[in-house]
Amino acid sequence: VEPESGSSLLTNCRGTCQPQKHYGITSAISLASPRDIDHQYTDKLCDAMKPFGGVFLPCVEIAFLLFEWFFIACISFLQNLPPSAISCVGGKIFTFGSYRLGVHTKGADIDALCVAPRHVERTDFFQSFFEKLKQLEEIKDLRAVEDAFVPVIKFKFDGIEIDLLFARLALQSIPDNLDLRGDSILRNLDIRCIRSLNGCRVTDEILYLVPNKENFRLTLRAIKLWAKRRGIYSNMLGFLGGVSWAMLVARTCQLYPNAVAATLVHKFFLVFSKWEWPNPVLLKQPEESNLNLPVWDPRVNISDRYHLMPIITPAYPQQNSTYNVSTSTRSIMSEEFKYGLSVTDEILQGKAEWHRLFEPPNFFQKYKHYIVLTASASTEENHLEWIGLVESKIRVLVGNLERNEYITLAHVNPQSFPGNDFVSMWFIGISFKKVENAESVNIDLTYDIQSFTDTVYRQASNINMIKDGMKIEATHVKKKQLHQYLPAELVQRKKRSLELNRSSNGGSSKRICLDNSQLDTSRDTDSGTPFSSPVSEPSKPASDTDDSMTCTVKDQGMSIPVIGSTKAKPPSPPASSIISTTAPAASVKPNTTSTSTSSPKDEVNGLEDSVKRAARKRPHSPTEEDLIKRHKDTEVNRKLTVHLQLSILPSMELPDASSPLPASNSCRVVKNSIKLALNRHR
Repeated sequence: VEPESGSSLLTNCRGTCQPQKHYGITSAISLASPRDIDHQYTDKLCDAMKPFGGVFLPCVEIAFLLFEWFFIACISFLQNLPPSAISCVGGKIFTFGSYRLGVHTKGADIDALCVAPRHVERTDFFQSFFEKLKQLEEIKDLRAVEDAFVPVIKFKFDGIEIDLLFARLALQSIPDNLDLRGDSILRNLDIRCIRSLNGCRVTDEILYLVPNKENFRLTLRAIKLWAKRRGIYSNMLGFLGGVSWAMLVARTCQLYPNAVAATLVHKFFLVFSKWEWPNPVLLKQPEESNLNLPVWDPRVNISDRYHLMPIITPAYPQQNSTYNVSTSTRSIMSEEFKYGLSVTDEILQGKAEWHRLFEPPNFFQKYKHYIVLTASASTEENHLEWIGLVESKIRVLVGNLERNEYITLAHVNPQSFPGNDFVSMWFIGISFKKVENAESVNIDLTYDIQSFTDTVYRQASNINMIKDGMKIEATHVKKKQLHQYLPAELVQRKKRSLELNRSSNGGSSKRICLDNSQLDTSRDTDSGTPFSSPVSEPSKPASDTDDSMTCTVKDQGMSIPVIGSTKAKPPSPPASSIISTTAPAASVKPNTTSTSTSSPKDEVNGLEDSVKRAARKRPHSPTEEDLIKRHKDTEVNRKLTVHLQLSILPSMELPDASSPLPASNSCRVVKNSIKLALNRHR
């Protein structure tokens, strides 16, 4: 569904309209050919992106050729096929995602799919082939995630991270010219193979549906760089991932088929700053292939009607690639689209240069209140495993905060920051609703945050991940307290304080990791789209921020030691409030499951009840009396009489039936409360 015909987006063609192939579900907005000035602006755009880098990796192509032969040959040999048959059965490895689209950047992983004939079983891929890979010296960090939503083998080849999927086709042999775009190839396949094929099919369809691939690639590189620099590139955290950005750029190319990259970047912001969400973005009309696979269709599926920012994949079975988008993340991205439009307007008017488009915002000066979410573990191996799970669930916390009637916006920064030892921190900016005719408002965030931590521990328990020392801690801080967690250069008031030092890192977009090295934030983790989307309910739009309110603190209790932790918790401001939960020590087997590839259904299992009752904002948070009634074993420490307004109610609770930890364990889980009182300026 495109913007209404009365929209200012619809303009007359400039220049002569020549008959050409029709792209997309509507006619083009403009068929104008590029002017000399447009080419000049495109050249300047390329120059502005050069410091951020980009690299082509020919060695990977050679590696894939070796894997094709190595995999199919060894499996066919194990099945006692004659040599003449082995040479004919074939097998092929396809790339997809950013690498296939031609917008791969240095440090990003490569998504690939191994397609095998019908005599090769999935167990051959995850057992026999996996064991063979172990023997190759070039392969490092090899791990198989067979029970994920999209099963995958992950490894590093010559320092390059590769995610290799598997699909077994109902064919006796795999031809060299195999085209995965045809829907008939999906017949008689199990759902895991269909999911694995989806990434390749979507990527190929996107490239087929754009008028000019080179203009598309250059525009996509610019938009992806902009999204990463502006902190809105993360499918996991509720923003958009690589495939979603690619489809938005592809739709822009369809609407302006003859435009060059500089014009397309400007038109991208023009189109999507005015887009009337939740009207879906479609690259082509959905087609039914009579294969009875679930597709995105709000006419049939009630849950699809509540998706806030639907961007629909063009390959059957069509799915919404943005099922994670929340009210807050949509609002944030909409504002960024408008900002991008204003900047590109100035650039094309000669009032600014392209580098201004890629300037990062100062997230740590944007809000008065922040939630600091800390994930810690006792060893490096446990920490890497733990932060993967915690990060995959942060959008659950954002959803909880959004449903609080006093919160209008919860803005998570996709960049994580290191703490002491094995600690990672995420920062969530909070905007509170203005309350008229009220001197003060009491706000309790305990329920919102505790529900999130319970969800994380429950998931960790289900997959046998919980180990001694794994802990989540949520702390409320004000803007002026951020310096106690972050380097001064990140929180200072200078407008461009977050801009990276290009001379020291080559200009690439990096984030800090635990060993003080740097990681490339361009990594694209959404290798495909899911087959089921979590149900989300409509939420109220964000209102004004809390410019007229202040928050003060009441120190209200003695500290309680954290049970089961072997590490001292990172220092936190004395005037901040904390919710902390720690998993008791558990004897569990080492877990190799990657939580980032779990199914969307698994992602929300721990929050099913709250989703069902989330049709509107919660009228109030549970009162202290409610908590006492619910947990009769609650102990509340003595209160200190201090003339301040933010209370901390530390308590200890025995695990109950809803606890994420085994009830048989006698250790108690520490649970603290965060309660705020916002006062109006007088």
